[in-house]
Amino acid sequence: MARQTRLPLMFTGIVQDIGIVRSVEKNADLRVRIETALDLSKTAIGASICCSGCCLSIVEKGAHDFAVDISAETLSKTQIGQWSAGTKINLEPSLKLGDEMGGHIVSGHVDGLAEILEIVPDGASHRFRFAPPSVLMRYIAAKGSVCLDGVSLTVNAVGRDYFEVNIIPHTAENTVFGLKKPGDFLHMEVDMLARYVARMMEAG
Repeated sequence: MARQTRLPLMFTGIVQDIGIVRSVEKNADLRVRIETALDLSKTAIGASICCSGCCLSIVEKGAHDFAVDISAETLSKTQIGQWSAGTKINLEPSLKLGDEMGGHIVSGHVDGLAEILEIVPDGASHRFRFAPPSVLMRYIAAKGSVCLDGVSLTVNAVGRDYFEVNIIPHTAENTVFGLKKPGDFLHMEVDMLARYVARMMEAG
């Protein structure tokens, strides 16, 4: 019997919906219920969904919402502890075999938090400058990829301790980038290829 071909769990950084947090319950873990326009009819309990860059498992679902449990470890590495009723988040279901790879390979594992230093108009777009954790700067390269709050973006410029991306009007309107301001922190995931190249160079 032929073995079924399966993809490793991954995302593309192409946001498919802006979800709205409807409730946050603090029990042993944090349970967050999120309203969404995504079609969840064929999505199984236990399936993964990328919530503003963080891969989480669906533990309950309704016709137009789902719930996820957040562990203490995840809370310590992300901004999820600051979510409350009304918070808007980027959503992307996991990639299926045959789906278009529109962005870049994203694992949904947050590497750190990047702070918005400034937002400057640039034509019809806006240029965002970010300060990432210093240990992550080595993975950032001009014209390379980075994932911020679950959005696949191209790095436009790199400084000693910052990098910049351009947010076009479509991205601002269809993700939570249109709501962000200087001083906000976003979930950051470095490009998987850059991570492996750095590791190979370390190993000689």
